Amino acid sequence: MTTRFQILTISGFIIYGAVAHSAFAQDLEDLKVLAEQGEAKAQLELGVAYDYGLGVPEDDGEALRWYRKAAEQDYADAQLSLAFMYEFGSGVTRDDSEAVRWYRKAAEQGHAIAQSSLGIKYAEGKGVTKDDDEAVIWYRKAAEQGHAQAQHDLGFSYALGEGLPEDDSEAMKWFRKAAEQGHAGAQYKLGESYANGSGVSQNFITSYQWLTVSASQGDQDAFKALKIITKLMTPIQITDAQEQTLECFSNNYIGCD
Repeated sequence: MTTRFQILTISGFIIYGAVAHSAFAQDLEDLKVLAEQGEAKAQLELGVAYDYGLGVPEDDGEALRWYRKAAEQDYADAQLSLAFMYEFGSGVTRDDSEAVRWYRKAAEQGHAIAQSSLGIKYAEGKGVTKDDDEAVIWYRKAAEQGHAQAQHDLGFSYALGEGLPEDDSEAMKWFRKAAEQGHAGAQYKLGESYANGSGVSQNFITSYQWLTVSASQGDQDAFKALKIITKLMTPIQITDAQEQTLECFSNNYIGCD
């Protein structure tokens, strides 16, 4: 199995206990027929089955083969999956340049995950010449579609002035969008920004809130910063911050400022 996370619609393969094994097996045979006939969606789903061992033995080589067949028909989800295979060396020799090639094909079709991944490749200079300007272009495309990681990365670009002029207010805007979707790294950056007064008025109570929310998801930087900010607050401020944090949790991170 590849060490990555995919967001894919796998019709007929997310099976829960009540579904009979025989029915699943028949669905798999039907899928194989459709895939052999050249149906791209079926090829993608068969690739997923082999990738994750769903009804068939786990086999990265077979997953790669079926992803490629669908990807070569310009099926964006399959292009993304194929890019992942090359990036992580699953069923094929790791190759950042090939990963970039397939990310780009999916990204140019408007696939937000591929756009975000391509932006990261440009920022890191892996498989492509490092180019912060180009990274920002792809981050923005994905961020404007609501992709939380891209929103976080675009916020970072504004905060550091990489690929565009430094702008703390814009950084906060994009960190907030990602934070409201539950992105722990963005929540940490909001907490840090409120603590330092970067792009926003300094507010220890709101800083405490976002750091707590982030730390609750396991962000170690947030956990360390929370210890520091707590020492700077009065008991009354801490009580107010705890109440505000509980309200933030109950609102699923929306409107927490």
